Amino acid sequence: MAPAEVIVVDLVLIDGELGMVKLTADGVLEAIEYGEPSRYWTVKKDVLGFVVEGKYIRIKTVVEREEGICCGEFGGDYSRKDFVFEPFSEDAKNRFCFKLRQYLDSLGRPKRLLVFVNPFGGKKSALKIFEKQVKPLFEDADIQLDVQETKYQLHAREMVRSMDVSKYDGIVCVSGDGVLVEVVNGLLQRADWKTVFKLPIGVIPAGTGNGMIKSLLDAVGLQCCANSATISIIRGHTRSLDVATISQGNTKFFSVLMLAWGLVADIDIESEKFRWMGSARMDFYAIQRIICLRQYNGRVLFLPAPGFEGYGQPTSYRLYKEPPVSNNKALGYQGPDTKFEDVDEWREIKGPFVSVWLHNVPWGAENNLVAPAAKFSDGFLDLIVLKKCPKLALLSLMTQISEGTHVQSPYVAYLKVKAFALEPGALVGEPDTEGIIDADGEVLARGRRSYKCEQIALMSYDKLQVTVDQGLATLFSPEY
Repeated sequence: MAPAEVIVVDLVLIDGELGMVKLTADGVLEAIEYGEPSRYWTVKKDVLGFVVEGKYIRIKTVVEREEGICCGEFGGDYSRKDFVFEPFSEDAKNRFCFKLRQYLDSLGRPKRLLVFVNPFGGKKSALKIFEKQVKPLFEDADIQLDVQETKYQLHAREMVRSMDVSKYDGIVCVSGDGVLVEVVNGLLQRADWKTVFKLPIGVIPAGTGNGMIKSLLDAVGLQCCANSATISIIRGHTRSLDVATISQGNTKFFSVLMLAWGLVADIDIESEKFRWMGSARMDFYAIQRIICLRQYNGRVLFLPAPGFEGYGQPTSYRLYKEPPVSNNKALGYQGPDTKFEDVDEWREIKGPFVSVWLHNVPWGAENNLVAPAAKFSDGFLDLIVLKKCPKLALLSLMTQISEGTHVQSPYVAYLKVKAFALEPGALVGEPDTEGIIDADGEVLARGRRSYKCEQIALMSYDKLQVTVDQGLATLFSPEY
């Protein structure tokens, strides 16, 4: 293979000694020093940016660590290491800077980002993470930031629903999964959603769950750390993501993570009283809930993906799509144009249920590999159904979620679906007590006598349906 064309090459001083720097058309930066082995950087992967310091050029690079410590203050997969050299003339310095800037600009990296920081999520460490770990890397990459701190729940949704986002190359959420979900829903509620929803969305883990960014980073063997997430955003690579529309009449919620009912929803929502414990609150409250195990009556219906037609029993069902509200106000996204006309392909599973879990990505949190076979944009949702199960077996099963082996349990049905409907019922033996429906970590519906049932939820504790729009969203992502 012929060597790549040289874009620029110059004699320079490196640590006071004569050397040479060279940039080739395939994006390789080479430093040659007398008596030393050549050093190489791939600009796309290793170079964040550069800065001129008087007569010197400082190349800001990252190198992969042999061993990183996840979620430590300065842990992660990468460390910063600069390369500094001195060109022999002002013209040579300007020429090299121009060519390197030209190549960096050709990579399509983001140049201006809208950043939401949630100072209340998880252990309330998002501001510190942003200032110490995230902002310095963005500055090294010469990315302009418009930073917004969220003041209350749904604040991010309110802002993106009305603000001009056309000047940005992407939106970044320094938070758990909650702000991501708010941004998705806010953008899809806009009249110009088709345009603004093309903006890539990035996530930097700074909350309790962090399921989305864990799924993105783990898929390529990276740690779930701010360091790795930020560098993935800087590099500018993106991937598509399915978006699920949860509907109840004209009320809609756009989900990118999960829907849960039963044990998982009860743990997720009721454990909020122990939020000060961080992610450990889930494990702590799970033990309590398993000891005092609840089962719920109800029914789930689904249109199985190819290869999963053997689950459940045949039933007839037709997706119902409400006509749009007729008014003069421009409408946002109304959900996918589903064409599932064959009502006889639907299947059903009847209760009682311990738990029903619908997942869009593999990880539900940093330590919960809920749906190990889930794909980001396959047009399907992964359904995990748990019916009658002995408590000791259930305790064992819950410990297996961190490895994803729980789906192999004989008590678990694990399948992929194209569409889904839930008919939630009351607690077994307590017809006046109902449960909670949880979507993306937030309460979607509260039944009678459930936890904080006096609070108003988006939907009622009644039948709802879920459809999928394949690859509708775009996320900043590591390169696969």
